[in-house]
Amino acid sequence: MVKFNQYMHNWLYSKSGYYATHKKIGKEGDFYTAVSSSMFFGGSIAKKFLSSVEEGFLPQSTTIVEIGAHKGYLLADIVQFIFTLKPEFLKSLEFIIVEPFKENQEMQLKYFKESFGDAIKILHVKSLKELTCKNAFIVANEIFDAFPCNVVYDDKMLFVSNGKPEFKTISNDVKELAKQYNITKGEVSVGYEEFAKNLATHVEKYEFITFDYGDIKARGDFSLRIYDKHKVYPFFALTNLIKDKKLKEKITLNELFAKSDITYDVNFEHLKGAFEQSGAFLHAYSSQIKALIDFGLIDLLDIMRKNTNDKSYVKELNRVKTLIDPAFMGERFKMACFRKT
Repeated sequence: MVKFNQYMHNWLYSKSGYYATHKKIGKEGDFYTAVSSSMFFGGSIAKKFLSSVEEGFLPQSTTIVEIGAHKGYLLADIVQFIFTLKPEFLKSLEFIIVEPFKENQEMQLKYFKESFGDAIKILHVKSLKELTCKNAFIVANEIFDAFPCNVVYDDKMLFVSNGKPEFKTISNDVKELAKQYNITKGEVSVGYEEFAKNLATHVEKYEFITFDYGDIKARGDFSLRIYDKHKVYPFFALTNLIKDKKLKEKITLNELFAKSDITYDVNFEHLKGAFEQSGAFLHAYSSQIKALIDFGLIDLLDIMRKNTNDKSYVKELNRVKTLIDPAFMGERFKMACFRKT
C-alpha cells in the first residue's frame, strides 16, 4: 500500500508511465491543450515577453525556457512570433527546454529542425537543477496539474493497494500542508515548494508564466479525474468508494493505469505560497481569456487580418475562440505570472 502521490507518480512518470509512452494530444489523443488549439496562444505569450523587455524588467539577451514542452509546438510558436514582431531580438536570445525524457527531446529537436532549419538552436536540460540562467522568461503550460498529489478527506488521506484506494490516517506532512491551504476535502499537491526553490536557486532573475485549470482557493471537493480519449472519468467513479453506486463506471483503475491521463484542479493559492517561500512574488493572476487579451491577442489578430486573406483569418479566428470561450478554456483556465528580481 502506497500514498496516493506515489501511485500517481508511477501512473504518469515511471518507465511505462503515461508521459513516457503516450505522445498524442488533440483530436487523436486523450485531451486538448491551448497549444494544440491555436498558434496565437504562443503568439500572445511572445508579445508578453516583448512587453517585459520593453518595460525594462528583462534584458534583450534573455533566455527563454519552456518546461513540459511535449513536441515543442509552444516554444516554436513563441519563436515564430518574435521573428514576426521583433526579428532582431533572435540574435541575442537563447532557448532552453527542460525535458527529462530522451524521446521527447528528439521529437523537439526534429520539429525545430523542420521549422527553422539551423537558424534556431535548442538546448536541453533534464531538470531545473541543470538550468543556469542570469535572466529568464519561463513558460509552462499545464504542468502543475500533473504534479503528484495526495488526496485528503478530513483527518484521513488516500492510499492505494493493487488498484484499490482506501482512506487511512493522514501523515503529519500532508496534514500541515492541507491545514495551511484550508484543504479539508480534495487534493494536496506535492512538489510545488521544491519546484519554486529550484527555480529560484538556478535563475538569478525571472518572469515565470503558467496556465492551468484551477482556482485561487481550494474548491472544497475532489477534482481528481482521468482523461481517456476525450472521455472524463471522475476518479472515485472508478472505485468502490463512490457513494452513489449508480454512478460507478464499469471500467477499472487498473485498466486505465498509465494508459490515460490523470489530473486535478490546481490550487493557485498553494502555488503562490510556494513561490513566495522561494523569494518570488505573484505579479499577475487572471482567467486565460483576460490574460491573453492583456498580452496582446487582439493586436495580433488585427495584424493577421491586415496581412492575409479572409478565409485564413476566419479559420484562425475560430481556433482562437477555443482559447477564449468562457464555456471552454477562457474562464476554466487561469494564468499566473511570477517574478523574481
